Amino acid sequence: QVQLVESGGGLVQAGGSLRLSCAASGSIFSINARGWYRQAPGKERELVALIISDGSTYYAEPVRGRFTISRDNAKNTVYLQMNMMKPEDTGVYYCAAEHKVGDYVRDGMYYWGKGTLVTVSS
Repeated sequence: QVQLVESGGGLVQAGGSLRLSCAASGSIFSINARGWYRQAPGKERELVALIISDGSTYYAEPVRGRFTISRDNAKNTVYLQMNMMKPEDTGVYYCAAEHKVGDYVRDGMYYWGKGTLVTVSS
């Protein structure tokens, strides 16, 4: 089992920045991918960014150039730095992790945090 705990959400004005953190515990030694997903009001959950065990990253098109995913292996923590934020970035952001290789855009991941709310005001 893997436990994920997000922090860092809140209210920010358009153009501002926030940094989300996701601390992992449990059976994390064989995790292949960690990522951030978000769910806006009335919409389906979508992948925002992910980082693979080899360090490669993927970003959804709406956030490319504005968001950066990174990790601190010593702290078992993944971060999402969000800059130049827009009202459409508003939503609940979920941290996720997965042991297996797969289509993380289509299928999501196995382990999920409870989510943290991000609100961007115009």
